[in-house]
Amino acid sequence: MKINKIYAIASLLLCSGIQQGMAQTTSKYDQHEAFSPLFYPAPGNEFRSAGGQPGPKYWQNAADYKLDVTLDTLEHRISGNVVITYKNNSPDQLPFLWLQLDQNIYREDSRGSATVAVSGERFANRSFTKGFELKTVSLLSNGKTIAANYLVNDTRMQIKLADALKTGASLQIRIDYAYTIPEYGTDRTSRLRTANGWIYEIAQWYPRMAVYDDVLGWNNIPYMGASEFYLEYGNFDYSITAPANMILGGSGALVNEAQVLSPKELTRLAKARNSNETVFIRDSADINSNSAKGNRTWHFVCKNTRDVAWGASGAFIWDAARINLPGGKTALAQSLYPAEVAGQNAWGRSTEFVKGCIEHYSKQWYVYTYPVATNVAGTVGGMEYPGIVFCSWKSTRGGLWGVTDHEFGHNWFPMIVGSNERKYAWMDEGFNTFINGLSTAAFNKGEFKTPAMVQRSAPMLFSNRAEPIMTTPDVLDMNYLGVAAYYKPAMGLNLLRNEILGPERFDYAFREYIKRWAFKHPTPWDFFRSMENAAGEDLAWFWRGWFLNSWKLDQAVKSVQYVKSDPAQGALITIQNLEQLPMPVVLAIKDVNGKTDTVRLPVEIWQRTATWTFRYPSTVKIRSVVIDPAGNFPDINPSNNSWNAEAGQAVPAGTTATTILNKYINAVGGADKLKAVKDLTQQYKGEVSGTQVDVTVKAKQPDKLLQTVFVPAANLMAMKLLIDGNNVSMFRSGQEAPLPPAEKVILKDNNRVFPELYFLAPENNVKLELLPVTEDINGVPTYVVNAATSNGALLRLYYDVKTGYKVRTVTLAGQEGGSPETVSDYGDYHEVSGIQFPFKYASGRSGLSVNMKLKTVTVNSGLTDELFK
Repeated sequence: MKINKIYAIASLLLCSGIQQGMAQTTSKYDQHEAFSPLFYPAPGNEFRSAGGQPGPKYWQNAADYKLDVTLDTLEHRISGNVVITYKNNSPDQLPFLWLQLDQNIYREDSRGSATVAVSGERFANRSFTKGFELKTVSLLSNGKTIAANYLVNDTRMQIKLADALKTGASLQIRIDYAYTIPEYGTDRTSRLRTANGWIYEIAQWYPRMAVYDDVLGWNNIPYMGASEFYLEYGNFDYSITAPANMILGGSGALVNEAQVLSPKELTRLAKARNSNETVFIRDSADINSNSAKGNRTWHFVCKNTRDVAWGASGAFIWDAARINLPGGKTALAQSLYPAEVAGQNAWGRSTEFVKGCIEHYSKQWYVYTYPVATNVAGTVGGMEYPGIVFCSWKSTRGGLWGVTDHEFGHNWFPMIVGSNERKYAWMDEGFNTFINGLSTAAFNKGEFKTPAMVQRSAPMLFSNRAEPIMTTPDVLDMNYLGVAAYYKPAMGLNLLRNEILGPERFDYAFREYIKRWAFKHPTPWDFFRSMENAAGEDLAWFWRGWFLNSWKLDQAVKSVQYVKSDPAQGALITIQNLEQLPMPVVLAIKDVNGKTDTVRLPVEIWQRTATWTFRYPSTVKIRSVVIDPAGNFPDINPSNNSWNAEAGQAVPAGTTATTILNKYINAVGGADKLKAVKDLTQQYKGEVSGTQVDVTVKAKQPDKLLQTVFVPAANLMAMKLLIDGNNVSMFRSGQEAPLPPAEKVILKDNNRVFPELYFLAPENNVKLELLPVTEDINGVPTYVVNAATSNGALLRLYYDVKTGYKVRTVTLAGQEGGSPETVSDYGDYHEVSGIQFPFKYASGRSGLSVNMKLKTVTVNSGLTDELFK
């Protein structure tokens, strides 16, 4: 589910001022721990082999579903019945069965409701229902129907059997039930009012069997919102009776098209099945002319699946196109969306996006297994189900591609590879985020691709809030969930693919993992074993450091010396591993003649020591040595990655930090212009990994600021920073985040409107230091000024030697410690109200390629003090 990524994005954009603790100068590395020979908790067995594949006696139980329900659009209710045929393939006799009742999370007395913070969060209920209203629960066996002995506990139901279900035996459970559809269903199911009627996104809509496996037996973690699902596979036959003016799309195949579609719709649908271009089956004119009365029953069948979901509305535009699959197979891509969001800048391209991503994944990893792929526009920000996804109706352009691509990527993880999402979110979200990066690079020649910033992501990955990837989703801090479940595991797979194994070895091993565990239930250990065996590499050091722990990476160049002090006889280059995580090393070595060479060293150099010296066959003096010149590794302290024989140009005599700051002030308009600004409003727009964000900054001199991060696709105010004099508050999804006093004052210092004016005022006691040599930033020679405020904030400021404009700000290790360092780049200065503002802004804290554009600037609009309360 893509929406969790928002929290990482918002954290990046709001927290740019909080500092990080001092960098390591002595090594924490212990090769005995990193390369310990004991990794796997148990040997392979007959159920799960040591080679990472299902063993000869692997088993899993099966659940088939027959559903017959009615949608009441007046009461917003679903009522009907489900018959579950459950087969026990385990070697155990089962005296009781467990089912999941996910709708019960919307009850006022649910555990999910009780565990939401008072200030609310994403999974909070905005209103309550009665959950599943069970009318009858019966067992069907040998032609007899008997009342079941059952107990409901929160989102679980236990059925106690008179006779244990034996190995190889089956029984049927019939449940007659009803429930009220929540308007906001924890961002997974919902209903939305549009101009032409309600849109229903229906999921978790029937009682579902819990999984009984060889790892834990019954998997009974209650549904509380953050963690998703773990389900058995089976065949689904489901019928939905709904008003005749509605269009329905569901998981699997619609098997009674002739009974529910008009002749015109049938003709258009047939055309779409043979078209690479999008074909309208129902357009806006058809919506307005549809006056059908009564009800229709839509009948769907979905085979070998773990779940089904559906969407319904009389407001839907419906378009579709053919998906071309390997081996000459085809499927149907289709989109259902309201007229309000039609057009080529929004949902008019949805089917193109569906087709594009599914064709890529099918060719690259495993062939798509469902006959139809349906994208439904509604309130849900982004949620995945077999063969159907729900995406925000407000998504546009790259944002719509990003959420569509992500949600359909879930059809590989966890719909095909059925991992336990309740325990291991990273095995679906992280794997999916990884394959999303490759599909985005491939789609339409990289139309929506943004450059990765892996090295700059380290402060976010290893922040003070960092938790191991191997953490239950319901336990993860909501503000770190996007990192631990999405970004960090995806980055780990990218490191494996690009830097450790290479694409050929990685891709083969990853495909083998998918093939082995398609429609089965792998554990993390199965994944680790499978990748190691198929790739031919012992990766315990990587799994241990990256997935099981929050070990950091800090590689450094220590020294360069020459053999017998003669560069012609070779150089001895010494590097260090200062933190706990080992990694291969990539170095760029440049000599005084301008020749650049790349040296790659395997991770095994760290097996015996934290310091490694290697001989480089130099013939002349070396000018520089740089570890990870492309920024492909998340190193927490890149400042020690370089060794330079010569620095930049010496700063001209008489130049001081004060003259540099005054030159900047004059370049952007002059001190009088800046001091005349009483209040300022700036509005930015950006797109981060396919998610659009709007950032607004409102400031009033001398010490008031309101900064917000809004995500339109989710209609979510993700974060807010409020500064009112000495009062500093930060809110994440409406919940105030605790901030130590030291971080509050640092946040205040790092969010001043025109900080240079503050730095130069003697009464503020800011210490300024001009570095003696210039430094090139993106090819631009800059003067470098360090600023240390009396509150403990440390900043490094870079000013264009020629123009005087500021091109970069880096927050350094604060005197009081705190949160991650941030690199902010500025460019494209334009005049507004006599002042030059940078209209391009890029942040380098997250690795999410955060590029923002300043859309509007308003000076002296009369902002009131009440705004900052």
